[in-house]
Amino acid sequence: MPLEVSGFPAEVQVAFFLYGFLEDRYEGMSGMYMGKSWNNIEFLFDTYRIEEPKVTLYYMKLIENTSVAYRSEQAQRKQKADERKSAGGGKNFTHNVKG
Repeated sequence: MPLEVSGFPAEVQVAFFLYGFLEDRYEGMSGMYMGKSWNNIEFLFDTYRIEEPKVTLYYMKLIENTSVAYRSEQAQRKQKADERKSAGGGKNFTHNVKG
């Protein structure tokens, strides 16, 4: 059974909420997910009047670490599947050419 945000304590729910506002960062050439851009975190803390920003930031970083690890694992699985597919799945065609 998948976890739901409502099952977590209020501090963690706030962290999930604010985490969703942060912009995703990707590596330029490979397109690999690098995590969130934390440039506007103070603005979000001020806007939503977060009473304990250190605690919220801690939970947000835990969420990010889990997310980056999951996406990295998914990318590695996809890459390995693509490698297996290209290594053994290609067909060899022979042509009879008379010269």
